[in-house]
Amino acid sequence: MEYTIDCDRSTVGQEYWLHYADGSSRHLLVRDEEVPYPDGKLIVSCTDLRGIITHCNQSFVDMSGYSKAELIGQPHHILRHPDMPAMAFKDLWTTIERGIKWHGYVKNLCKDGRYYWVFATVIPNVRNGTIVGYTSVRRKPSRTQVNACISLYARLKAQET
Repeated sequence: MEYTIDCDRSTVGQEYWLHYADGSSRHLLVRDEEVPYPDGKLIVSCTDLRGIITHCNQSFVDMSGYSKAELIGQPHHILRHPDMPAMAFKDLWTTIERGIKWHGYVKNLCKDGRYYWVFATVIPNVRNGTIVGYTSVRRKPSRTQVNACISLYARLKAQET
C-alpha cells in the first residue's frame, strides 16, 4: 500500500497531506515529539484482508491517542507516520499476503501528532487454509535498532522523491 506526501511548514509542527494507494487522503499535523513506549506493554490489533481494524486492545488505544470507537473500522494506515518509507509497507504486505509472518520497526503517528516507535510482528490469520485477516503485535523496540532505522528510513524516503 503506497502513499505520497505533500507538506508545508507550520509554527506548531509540520503539516502534511498523505495520499494513500486506496485513493483516500488525510491532512496531518506532525510534531517532533516522541512518546516513550511503556515497559511490559503489548499493542495488539487485528485487521481484515484490506487492513481495516477489526479489534484493538487498550494499549493500542492508550499509545495512539484514539478511542477504540475511532480505531475500529478505520484503515491501519491511520497511524502511518510520513517518515515511514513506502517500501517498508510494500514489504509487509507482500510478505503477509503470501502467508508469512513479518517483523519490522515502525514509526507510528499518534492522534495528536506525536509519534512512537514499535517492533511489530504481523501474522496472517488462517482458517481452513485461507488467510482471513491479520494480527499485529507490537512491543517496545530496541533503541539501537530504532536509531539504525531512522538513518535507513531517511535514505529510503529520499529515494522516493
